Amino acid sequence: MALMSLLFVFSLVSCEDVVNLDLETGETKLVIDAEIIWKKGTTGNEQTIKISKTAPYYSGSTPKVTGAQVRVENSNGDVFTFNETEAGVYKCTNFVPVIDMEYKLFITAEGQSYTAAEKLTSATPINKIEQKTVPDFGGEDVIELTFYYNDPADQKNFYVTDYQSEFLIYPEYEITDDEFFNGNEISTRYSHEDMKTGNTVKITHRGVSKNFFNYWKLILDASSSNPFSIPPGNIRGNIVNTNNADNYAFGYFRLCEADERSYVVQ
Repeated sequence: MALMSLLFVFSLVSCEDVVNLDLETGETKLVIDAEIIWKKGTTGNEQTIKISKTAPYYSGSTPKVTGAQVRVENSNGDVFTFNETEAGVYKCTNFVPVIDMEYKLFITAEGQSYTAAEKLTSATPINKIEQKTVPDFGGEDVIELTFYYNDPADQKNFYVTDYQSEFLIYPEYEITDDEFFNGNEISTRYSHEDMKTGNTVKITHRGVSKNFFNYWKLILDASSSNPFSIPPGNIRGNIVNTNNADNYAFGYFRLCEADERSYVVQ
């Protein structure tokens, strides 16, 4: 019996060996994180666009793209220049957000030119946040937060919400539309097994376009609602390479109004 136990221990140890698969490395592409987000209660003048490149799975780092030229123009012809403040990070301090106005993104990086266009979409404010304790799928009690907002009746609306807290490594995302709730109060629930009394949960509730909603749905479906886990393969956004359409960039240029609330769990 002792010998069998010892062999069993050795078998467990051997299972802990790290095996790195020899994965194929695809063509390197730009990754453009271009979210213009106008949070209620702010001027929206300060905006940030980040540019990086894809990297091999085991590299452990994300190459930053420096020296790019980045600007956004609105349909009135106003130009907003994004200047590089650190490697791969481009900031604008005089942006002017206007609901329903169309904006165009222009980026020149590593000899290639990229562009995209989108309108700034409004978001209705969060009315209230409620907390209660509910059983999870296994019957254990968990804390559940519910926030409420009024959906406009005169338009089709789409929403992307993210939750951030100290118990989360990455933000968690949720998408909602008003197909069955048009013109009514909508409630959205969030729970997590690690959420405890004293945690602060930051809720960022965005209004988004239908196209971005569909794009983000594909991202979440491919990554089990965590877009930072493993990059989904070849999900195309709205950013186009004007020199060579086949050499597209990953990412989506979107402009969102958002209501951001921080809730301290009771």
